[in-house]
Amino acid sequence: MLKKSDYFYELPEELIAQTPAEPRDSSRLLVYDRATGKSEHRIFRDIREYLKPGDVLVINNTRVLPARLYAYTKNGGRVEVLLLKRRDLSEWEVLVRPGKKAKVGAELVVSEELSLTVKDRTETGERIVEFHFDGVFEDILSRVGSMPLPPYIHEKLKDKERYQTVYSKTDGSAAAPTAGLHFTRELLEEIGAMGVQVAEVLLHVGLGTFRPVKEEDLTHHVMHSEYYCVSEAAANIVNAAKREGRRVIAVGTTSVRTLETVADENGFLRPCSGDTSIFIYPPYTFKCVDALITNFHLPESTLIMLVSAFMGREECMRLYREAVEEKYRFFSFGDAMLIV
Repeated sequence: MLKKSDYFYELPEELIAQTPAEPRDSSRLLVYDRATGKSEHRIFRDIREYLKPGDVLVINNTRVLPARLYAYTKNGGRVEVLLLKRRDLSEWEVLVRPGKKAKVGAELVVSEELSLTVKDRTETGERIVEFHFDGVFEDILSRVGSMPLPPYIHEKLKDKERYQTVYSKTDGSAAAPTAGLHFTRELLEEIGAMGVQVAEVLLHVGLGTFRPVKEEDLTHHVMHSEYYCVSEAAANIVNAAKREGRRVIAVGTTSVRTLETVADENGFLRPCSGDTSIFIYPPYTFKCVDALITNFHLPESTLIMLVSAFMGREECMRLYREAVEEKYRFFSFGDAMLIV
């Protein structure tokens, strides 16, 4: 039985990337071939050398909301509110710190334009809140919200767009699908000119990204559900590739989770949308994904567990140790790995 502690590794704090690489595609790239067990150390823009005509890149076109709000109680106490999941026009599931200031019935004020009432509490401690506002919620949010950078990033982000992929379209995430941050528009154009197709799916990144695995026995961990959507156009591109034996390359763990949620046992997709709480860890048989582009993830996180399901736990942990020795940059603004 695999345990949470099987995914621990030592990481010097100075290897946690505090700022994004500039330009985006100048980050480093560790390439690992599952067939040969060999690894190479490259630059991300070199990824073109590992792609071939007919490959399909599956990207997640979600866009990060300025989802971190600071609200105040009637007594002046400050509360941090992180938007997680929209329920309807004015109702959201949120994470609140400190929770003791957000009891059911509490009223909190964000600004003259925005306030909220705590309606309910979920089994896992999040709050259901109703926002009160006049006008367009997204417009107000752009004025009063801030980007929800992870707690291990201490530097202030100078350009909000650097925590968005260049292909982000649909607002709704509480965190970026970070594997996509390495692509520039120019690199995508060059890849397209090679005959590589791009399929866009959607998964709004929510609490699953933030919530640590607390259970030592992985089978007891419960993932938070996240909204996904696979369009007919995306399903057609992926299905044609599967029929013709061409590779489907997922950009990021969010794309993997979307594809593996929707795929049948032969790897074919159907256009659909809904909520997924899929938790991928060894042993797992991948139905749709043939190769993976991903960042380096936190120790004992569900994301490193997914990667280890794709390449084997021992090889995964060995490569992470190699990346530490080679002084790769880790986590959201860090370097990337291509697993083929």
